[in-house]
Amino acid sequence: MGILNVTPDSFSDGGLFSHVEAALAHARHMVEAGADIIDMGAESTRPGFAPVTVEEEWARLEAPLTVLLREKIAPVSVDTTKAEVARRAVALGAAVINDVSGLHGDPALADVAAESGAALVVMHHCAEVDPARDIVEDMRAFFTRALARARQAGVEREKIILDPGVGFGKTFEQNLIAATSAAALKMAFGLPVLVGLSRKRFIGALTGMPVEGRLAGTLAADLAALRAGADIFRVHDVAEHAQAFKVWSALV
Repeated sequence: MGILNVTPDSFSDGGLFSHVEAALAHARHMVEAGADIIDMGAESTRPGFAPVTVEEEWARLEAPLTVLLREKIAPVSVDTTKAEVARRAVALGAAVINDVSGLHGDPALADVAAESGAALVVMHHCAEVDPARDIVEDMRAFFTRALARARQAGVEREKIILDPGVGFGKTFEQNLIAATSAAALKMAFGLPVLVGLSRKRFIGALTGMPVEGRLAGTLAADLAALRAGADIFRVHDVAEHAQAFKVWSALV
């Protein structure tokens, strides 16, 4: 899953792809490099982000999303927590709703997923950091609640993907556990697992590298997640991941 942020303030690439032509060119580049899905977001979720309204988020998203869907170069996922944004996106043809609130935000988002038949990524997050928290047990409880909401709304279970939410309300140690939690989550729920580790802060803490210098650390983290059973990898650097996964598959 290649990341395409059409935001002015994302932590790694804010403002780079906010114009339609730049967004489309980058999406094409990622697909040519090996991306199977393009994940488009119009509201930053970095630490300390400033929330935007439905209309502002849609104003950023509509034009590049429309062009990208018209090109039909890959299935498109829309990274949003707002039911109305998701509704408009799937009406245009988006195939996936990627909800970082994990169905704990907008109560209507599960209804949109059910009505549209879109796949749904449900991400774990914590409202505040608690070092005493057993993060795996917290994820189990969180996803149990989220899946109950999805079931009540009529979302087909086989359309749901779980994301352990690395970097969202977790300590450094909890992030390390979450990054390699796919086996535990699959054992508990029997659903595919997506991980988003690309250039995250815990990699910087381990390596001392700034955001733009975290590729090697990201590759190491994603290979560890792959070994743990993760199925989908949300990344900035598609070509490098495609190469790493090809070599890993041949060797392992």
